[in-house]
Amino acid sequence: MPIWRIGIFAAALAACSAAAPLPAAAGGFYAGKTLQIIVSSDVGADSYDALSRLVGRHIGAHLAGNPSIVVRNMPGGGGILAANTLYNIAPRDGTVIGMLDQSIYQDQLFKVPQLKADVTKMNWIGRVISNDAVLFAWHAAAVKRIDDAFGKQLIVCSTGSSSQLRWTMLKELVGVKFKLVTGYKGSGDCLIALERGEVEALSMPWPVIRVIRAAWLRDKKVNVLLQTGLDKAPDLPEVPRLVDLARNEEQRQILELFSQPEKIGRSLVAPPALPPQRTAELRAAFAATVSDPDFRADAAQMRLDLSPLPGDRLQAIINKSFDYPAAILAKAKALLH
Repeated sequence: MPIWRIGIFAAALAACSAAAPLPAAAGGFYAGKTLQIIVSSDVGADSYDALSRLVGRHIGAHLAGNPSIVVRNMPGGGGILAANTLYNIAPRDGTVIGMLDQSIYQDQLFKVPQLKADVTKMNWIGRVISNDAVLFAWHAAAVKRIDDAFGKQLIVCSTGSSSQLRWTMLKELVGVKFKLVTGYKGSGDCLIALERGEVEALSMPWPVIRVIRAAWLRDKKVNVLLQTGLDKAPDLPEVPRLVDLARNEEQRQILELFSQPEKIGRSLVAPPALPPQRTAELRAAFAATVSDPDFRADAAQMRLDLSPLPGDRLQAIINKSFDYPAAILAKAKALLH
């Protein structure tokens, strides 16, 4: 089942789980409560929704008191609406967490005025998967390799903040001839648009696209042009990375900066000023969830490659992302305007 379609069915499954929770300690903070997971995308739109619902089906069993789980979709502003809500409006007691757009910290780095949140003050709970994405183009497109895009236009479907920032930067920094189309709701709609000839390319996590569109790859319906992560996928040794397009050290640092969101991937985060014991409880529950055989079997049914990361390490990555030299940040920001 395609990953972006799973969210619709997951909602019903989550409701069933809430009605009949698994046995756990009867006491604890969460007894009789509901845990909300705010998602920065629409229902069934993409892997953010599907993975939030995957976690939602299992994490309640690992919180003392077995809270009901409700996934609340909040698309808008490239993920900024969800981030602002989680930071400014959600209660700071552990009853609301979120899965935000992976590039939300870049919105803060580049001082996007609509963002009213500080991601370094949020409490990062854990990562489900990294997002080692690839840019791929339909076989009929004139661009067959990324080098072709320096001389030929490529129409790229770009829905989330992360891809819009990345491809806008790449156009301005190295001169690829990308034309961005931003009107589609999520990667599922972009895949349909690709088949219809409305767009020519899009980016998605490689562990996802190689499964849900294995036939496309086998039959050479698409050409993989570029890897967005810093680490090459073992099965794509000849496909260049974003940083490989750098012509000098300044460009390399900027391209590395725009590769960092892949490490954040699909991660859960809680509001700031959470009681330390609640943060610890949520992190422990997340760690238990991603190790749970039932969770892993559920993920396997979705044909999903997990790459979990604990909350403290995720928090360190977020904080380190703000350590780039001011001159590099200024140059990167200038490319986006």
